[in-house]
Amino acid sequence: YHFYDKESYEEITFEKEILGDALYYLKENLEVNLLYIEETPIGIELPNFVELKVIETEPGIRGDTVSGGSKPAKLETGKIIQVPLFINVGDTIKIDTRTGEYIERV
Repeated sequence: YHFYDKESYEEITFEKEILGDALYYLKENLEVNLLYIEETPIGIELPNFVELKVIETEPGIRGDTVSGGSKPAKLETGKIIQVPLFINVGDTIKIDTRTGEYIERV
């Protein structure tokens, strides 16, 4: 995975093993902070929230916005999370990268 420093345009590469679960929140052009020890990059820090598209889930239940039920949904990055019943394939949702939880539909 390749990252570019916006100021120096230096390319920094990380293997997927180093990125761990952060991979489930990465998409092209997402701005992240690089983490360093001395001058050596050691990883990335994600923004607190990202917006990702739902690519697979059971059909939504019309009008069911407050029942509190949930269902699994697969996101464009491959991550599977629990979402409210009214979420459909193609919806873009906001995810908290610290907890991996659904926040809202956008």
